[in-house]
Amino acid sequence: MPSHFVAWTEIARRHGLTFPEPRFYSLGGVPTAKIAAMLIAEAGLTLDPVAIALEKEQMYYDSLAAGGGIRPIAVVIEIARRHRAEGPLAVASGSVRRLVVRTLETLGISDWFAAIVTAEDTARHKPEPDVFLEAAGRIGVEPAACTVYEDTDIGLEAARRAGMVPVDVRPLIR
Repeated sequence: MPSHFVAWTEIARRHGLTFPEPRFYSLGGVPTAKIAAMLIAEAGLTLDPVAIALEKEQMYYDSLAAGGGIRPIAVVIEIARRHRAEGPLAVASGSVRRLVVRTLETLGISDWFAAIVTAEDTARHKPEPDVFLEAAGRIGVEPAACTVYEDTDIGLEAARRAGMVPVDVRPLIR
């Protein structure tokens, strides 16, 4: 999330948009184009939200390619490492596939996940449960048997709506 905020801060500045950090974190899990549309409407501008989203996503992607922007969170990596032996793991993200895949590759864990579900894979997004339900379906696990590790309020709500066990990782990484 911090590396996404860095990219958003620069893109917002370039286009005259306001996106304070607390608001950014409150929208964690919302697809970039939806966030861009909200910010543009609030600013009363006529920018193209898809173009803004692509620009932000490219900035984030480039930061990964340059070797910066993302650092592993040891406790979260350890949780995933421990649970790999228990059954298939999935990633269910509000981000776009190329960014999720690039992030997992940068962290060296892309082969840990049997399924990767992203914003392109569902019509509705967090806090709706669709991304989590799709991930459970792809790995063949009933929702009630799934545990979701999340770092946003919206994601935790989506996990609850999916009938899964939500775990807030934020207290673990502070």
